[in-house]
Amino acid sequence: MPWAGPVTSTAPAPLTPRRTGVPVSATLAANEALASRRRHGQPVLPLAFGEAGLPVHPRLRHELAAAACRGGYGPVAGIPELREALAGYWTRRGLPTSPGAIVAGPGSKPLLFALLLTIGTDVAVPMPSWVSYAAQARLAGATPRFVPAAPGEGGICDPDALERTVVAAAAEGRAIRSVMVTLPDNPTGRLASPATVRELCAVADRHDLIIISDEIYRDLVHDAGAPFLSPASVAPDRTVVTTSLSKSLALGGWRIGAARLPDGPLGQALTERLRGVGSEIWSAPAVPVQHAAAVGFSEPPEISRRIAQSRSLHAAVARAVAARCAAAGLSVPAPQAAFYVYPDFASWREPLLRRGIVTGEDLARHLVDRYGAGSLPASAFGERPDALRLRLATGLLYGDTDEQREAALEAPDPLALPWIAGALAGVEDMLASLSP
Repeated sequence: MPWAGPVTSTAPAPLTPRRTGVPVSATLAANEALASRRRHGQPVLPLAFGEAGLPVHPRLRHELAAAACRGGYGPVAGIPELREALAGYWTRRGLPTSPGAIVAGPGSKPLLFALLLTIGTDVAVPMPSWVSYAAQARLAGATPRFVPAAPGEGGICDPDALERTVVAAAAEGRAIRSVMVTLPDNPTGRLASPATVRELCAVADRHDLIIISDEIYRDLVHDAGAPFLSPASVAPDRTVVTTSLSKSLALGGWRIGAARLPDGPLGQALTERLRGVGSEIWSAPAVPVQHAAAVGFSEPPEISRRIAQSRSLHAAVARAVAARCAAAGLSVPAPQAAFYVYPDFASWREPLLRRGIVTGEDLARHLVDRYGAGSLPASAFGERPDALRLRLATGLLYGDTDEQREAALEAPDPLALPWIAGALAGVEDMLASLSP
């Protein structure tokens, strides 16, 4: 097209931002809404945000302060001390790992997004599954393919349904190249069985799928003797494992995570590409935080004790909330890990309809408007809008101050503490008021 001369108008042309179609993450949006209610003096029952809700261990605070003077960017994949600590962390869990197979980042969430960018094709995700998997796939230009979770198990696609989905996508001219697994699961709090993990790995092998195993809650399985099988133990040449200290040691705001890449040529290629993506997005994780995280992943006795205390507290409160849901007549899977409860209100559908509640989102909105109780509807996790399931996150019921939270960690019976007993009574009253 020939040059048409200078633009005569002095007004700048309006900018049209690219529309991503991705709203603020449902968990973060719910947390901000509850914080606004609290600032305005309104009652709040915080069951929406998946935060561990515990103070940072003094040893980690000290390590961070001591490393505050350490400037510079550091290596893209993370400082050697952190990667060595992570290698030991995974090796102690039956996954022999070398520091060269690890890439650290500012939280496991950016690492998961970088992996999806790196792989670049459609991804199979369980239904239900954590809110950000599908959103990140769309941001990466891929299509998330929801696959029903294995019956009675959370965080893992039903292997037969996964096979059908991969075959159907191929018939449409779309390639599914990866599959997400969450061990244990958010939102259901359930842990996939070793048998199902093996079956999924077999499907991945037949269809050349990369398995991305998000194991951020691995250290918060309530029963220390429960069988835990990582896909990396079954399919080491095609499994990426991600983790972080944000849940086990309540370091969510510190933003530090890691990915363990597979063995063999695939792992080498993914490592190189992931480092490249990271170098252009976050350059390197914050060096002072890496030094503190290296101590956390090295698991000295006081850190291991804190994780054990946290696991016990999470189990007690999550089970107590689930018990109150069951006593009210709701169907609720028994929580096996972390601090999530996933009750189903379907048996109350008719009475709820008389209140104008048709969808899970209607129900969540009603609970926050009427009772100040935050929650997330099943639709946020990929389920149908009319599914009347809610995710209740119990990790913020441990107290309003660090003193109360520390007391909850140390208490022989945290449920007897007045502030936790009061929160549980609030759950019970809410369900009683809402029940048919």
